[in-house]
Amino acid sequence: MQVLAARIGKPHGLRGEVTVQTHTDDPEGRFVVGTRFATEAEPGSGVPRSLTLRSARLHRDIWLLGFEEVPDRTGAESLRGTRLLVEASADADDDGWYEDELTGLEAVDPAGTPLGTVAGLETGPAQDLLVLRLPDGRTALVPFVEAIVTHVDAAAGRVVVDAPPGLLDLAE
Repeated sequence: MQVLAARIGKPHGLRGEVTVQTHTDDPEGRFVVGTRFATEAEPGSGVPRSLTLRSARLHRDIWLLGFEEVPDRTGAESLRGTRLLVEASADADDDGWYEDELTGLEAVDPAGTPLGTVAGLETGPAQDLLVLRLPDGRTALVPFVEAIVTHVDAAAGRVVVDAPPGLLDLAE
């Protein structure tokens, strides 16, 4: 099974480096020179199906990656929004959840009343946010902490969200 390791952001400098939003708790272990990442990009974007890591460094708390297939800033610009995927470690002792595992799950309150559908996961420096698509089409961001997202049952296709009063009213 492939999991999301990072999402490529904007180019950095002239030598083809890009900023990335990491989706791993072990970037040093994932971003090793020579690692080959499968890619997911917009159809027709021209992004290769895989990229080989040429360089990885931390710059002001932001990871900068360079790839063998991308020699310059122009090439780096074409990668914007590309998802970098890796094989999930069979021996991983990880009690966390990947975005791909959560997206599409039904969100319900503790009584079982439907609240919406998980549309994604936004990672943040302090905590992650579960992105919920509410029945009326609005989007709500829910802190992905045990006190609010009390249970995740991927096999049953649902998450239990015990939202404090007003949280879902703050939706866009």
